[in-house]
Amino acid sequence: MTGMSESFPRLHARSRRFTLGVPRGFTISPDGARIVFLRTKGGFDPITCLWEFDVASGTERLIADPRALATGEEDLPPEERARRERSREQAGGIVAYSTDSKVTTAAFALSGGLYVVDLKTRDIRRLTTPGPVIDPRISPTGVHVGYVTGGAFHIQDLEDGVDHVLARPESPEVTYGLAEFIAAEEMNRMRGYWWSPSGEAVLVERADDSPVEKWYIADPANPARPAIEQRYPAAGTANARVELFVLTLAGARVPVPFDDEYLVTASWDSHALSLVTLTRDQRTMRLFSVDPETGASTLVRENTDPAWIDIVVGVPGHLSDGTLVWAADIDGGHRLVIGDEPVTPPTLQVREILDVDGDSVLFRASGEPTEIALWAYRDGRITLVSPSESGVYSGHTAGGTLVVTGQTLGDEGTAVRVLHHGKTVGHIASHAERHGLDLRVSVVRAGKRDLATAVLLPSGHVPGSAKLPVLMDPYGGPGAQRVLAASGAYLTSQWFADQGFAVVVADGRGTPGRGPEFERGVLHDLATPVLEDQVDALLGAAAQFPDDLDLSRVGIRGWSFGGFLAALAVLRRPDVFHAAIAGAPVTEWRLYDTCYTERYLGHPDEGHYESPSLLADAGRLERPLMLIHGLADDNVVSAHTLRLSSALLAAGRPHTVLPLSGVTHMTPQEVVAENLLLLQVDFLRKALA
Repeated sequence: MTGMSESFPRLHARSRRFTLGVPRGFTISPDGARIVFLRTKGGFDPITCLWEFDVASGTERLIADPRALATGEEDLPPEERARRERSREQAGGIVAYSTDSKVTTAAFALSGGLYVVDLKTRDIRRLTTPGPVIDPRISPTGVHVGYVTGGAFHIQDLEDGVDHVLARPESPEVTYGLAEFIAAEEMNRMRGYWWSPSGEAVLVERADDSPVEKWYIADPANPARPAIEQRYPAAGTANARVELFVLTLAGARVPVPFDDEYLVTASWDSHALSLVTLTRDQRTMRLFSVDPETGASTLVRENTDPAWIDIVVGVPGHLSDGTLVWAADIDGGHRLVIGDEPVTPPTLQVREILDVDGDSVLFRASGEPTEIALWAYRDGRITLVSPSESGVYSGHTAGGTLVVTGQTLGDEGTAVRVLHHGKTVGHIASHAERHGLDLRVSVVRAGKRDLATAVLLPSGHVPGSAKLPVLMDPYGGPGAQRVLAASGAYLTSQWFADQGFAVVVADGRGTPGRGPEFERGVLHDLATPVLEDQVDALLGAAAQFPDDLDLSRVGIRGWSFGGFLAALAVLRRPDVFHAAIAGAPVTEWRLYDTCYTERYLGHPDEGHYESPSLLADAGRLERPLMLIHGLADDNVVSAHTLRLSSALLAAGRPHTVLPLSGVTHMTPQEVVAENLLLLQVDFLRKALA
């Protein structure tokens, strides 16, 4: 059976939301001659391989195929499963790798085994380790590889194979070299150690989970299995205790003290060992330079904000002369700062710093909030380096080579273009499955706040021929956008439209792309502004499509924050919303984690947690509501849905609960993912008649 003969829900599930087969994880050699990357061999193939692209010839070659290295099903240690859950990893195989600074050797973990490959000869060695390996990283010199096993931080000499333990955990609650839960889940930091440029020392995180509350994730469908104990830092409670040490290969251990609650990130280049920290209230971010010999820190920069400080991935960095590369909110915009000077206008919202290559800085930024372009800074000027066509772009650069990845509304899937000194020299192929949908999406500005809104109609619908039931399909919360100039953002929404709905997707206050003021519109209230903006966008869309949207039949669906928003909508605005599907919803914000929740609502003692709690609204339910939750979810735990269901039952309010045994927050299981779409359509058709 070919992919195109299958239904969209089946394609969507088997292709892991059409992510399999897409090139990713690019590393460019310093001379710009080679590009190492990850990709599965096909759109339904879940096993990721390591590849290399030759810039001069435009050809690629396979470096490492997990199928040739290991047999049987992947056997992952619990720490690696947790790391993949935090990173929302959809595939298996070689999902991460590291290289030395010259990009001649790579290391990766596979089913807990440690592998090293010579990128020139493709000779692969499996190294002997005392236990399953987590996060192997080669030293910049290529002499050693660091890794974590059993909570201990090890290094192994790649020449003689001698293994050294640089730090052992003092108790079962302690790990060395791994990012703690909050760093991985909420701060985009997936690593817990950083090599020195010389490869003679490592900055290592020590995380002690003992202060964190114990929670238990059970599997009711398998009562013989014991519940899994988890340390979960709920809002207002203790976080893991994080410390830093410089560990030398000679055996020295130098403490690097810091006072703030959160370690945002660290970096170690030829100019400085740097730390970025954040206070518990997230209103002050500090950048320190550290003396690795003594551990003494010098304050380099301090950013403050009365609401919160945004974490920008990719900083700090340094130009070739040591000038600081930083990001800060200045004059109402997220801006790139070189030295002490902002070099981007406040109207260009900087999203992420991708690479610092000599005196050039590659970064992503938005002028129009639905678009994310690729820009380069050099010698006091910024230049657009992604195509002029509206889209969502990212990339990497080194040695005069630029890799540009991008999606647009007009093209299907992700395109990867390779440029050398400004000229296109080739493309890295994507093997992603084709979705087979006819996208009918109109991106408009709607409502009194000119909210970015997408309206999708069935592919066979003639505009004005009939009014359709409406399905709102938002995320709607801080940190994520749904309305983008990229076809991949709308695949599921278009499929719902093709089932007979007019689908409306809107980004309200709190979502990124429009600058700090718009994002801070949810400060101390995650309920009222986001719900107001969904209603505003719905009415605005109906005004622009008056003959196509039937406001007497409006449903809403969402997952995670979107699930919270969907349940909130039918509980508080039943006059507007007539049915809701809430997937993995946060229903009581005291049950969600410290860093995310306190960023927007403050500490629970400050009194901002009652308004967004859904439990007190249970007695108000008068519309059909379906709650969906994975019972193995360790991010938004199933207690959220179970407590709301109990409150609804106590109030005598009928509702539907769909518990998913063994399913986490990602719902990666193919059969579950496929049937969830079908069950949702069936529920909405019945609820909206």
